[in-house]
Amino acid sequence: MKSFRLLQRPINRYIGALLWAMMLVAGTTSCSATQPASTLRPEIDNFITEMVNRHGFSQSELESVFNQVRFQPSVLRLISAPASAISWNEYRGRFVNAQRIKGGVDFWNTHAQDLARARKIYGVPEEIIVAIIGIETSYGATTGNHRVIDALTTLAFDFPRRADFFREELEHYLLLTKEQNFDLFGIKGSYAGAIGVPQFMPGSYRRYAVDFDGDGQIDLANNAADAIGSVANYLKAYGWQPNEPIAIRARATTEALQAFLDAGIEPSYSVAHLRQAGIVPINNAPSDESLAALIELNAQGERQLWLGFRNFYVITRYNRSTFYAMSVFELAKAIHAGKHAGRKL
Repeated sequence: MKSFRLLQRPINRYIGALLWAMMLVAGTTSCSATQPASTLRPEIDNFITEMVNRHGFSQSELESVFNQVRFQPSVLRLISAPASAISWNEYRGRFVNAQRIKGGVDFWNTHAQDLARARKIYGVPEEIIVAIIGIETSYGATTGNHRVIDALTTLAFDFPRRADFFREELEHYLLLTKEQNFDLFGIKGSYAGAIGVPQFMPGSYRRYAVDFDGDGQIDLANNAADAIGSVANYLKAYGWQPNEPIAIRARATTEALQAFLDAGIEPSYSVAHLRQAGIVPINNAPSDESLAALIELNAQGERQLWLGFRNFYVITRYNRSTFYAMSVFELAKAIHAGKHAGRKL
């Protein structure tokens, strides 16, 4: 990967505004694999009324929008699929590998100026930003192929278990597309409605995304600078601590670990307390006052103990998985090593 590639031409904000108007009178081509969602459903009518009352939308405009939305059974199949058991080794292998390390070094080389500026402003190291983008979308190569309006509407009204969440995200999406003058029907993303290079849900897009290059539009689908700044801003907003550790290996001189493991991944024990309990950092230990959580991983049959600090926990706010956060951490270290070694990967 030589450089960050644009997946499509950026949408000019004036063209986007025109598309917003045109879509209200334009029909969509029917597809035999899908069926239109009806605005006559009471729950959709109620949602439209809420949007009109709360945000001043036109009822006729929203009725036109939802008459063009297509129900997506594939989205329901994907989100309802049972999670398969996966080991740490298998999970790690998907993301911490030579291809993503090389891609990360290339991405860093291409966008070094924006990454350095993000570190200066937000305090988040370049390699962490790059690793998250690498894990989320392979540096922008795989951002999703589901129309976001279709996915969110399907989940908001046909996925009862998380209907409240997805209705809120649908609300944010409608607001986002008007605020940024995006083509409402043109944005594609994940089956859950995540958008762009960093895979922000619409609510996170509106809260944390930034116009990092100052061009007047926040474009996470096509603009690498905006994606870089937005990832860094997101982590800072959740409490990233500059120049503080993420995780370090530990060893145990006791078998009484379960209470510490059951406490979860939010740092709640001081390093001094953990030492007294027989859980000792192997090296590069921070101050005894630092708070940490005990993390256990099974690597090729070997139990690994780690101390996860505040920054590890912050990464889990991006994706609430210990495996995810540890993969970001390890991929970031490998990218940093490759970048500064100057070797060809």
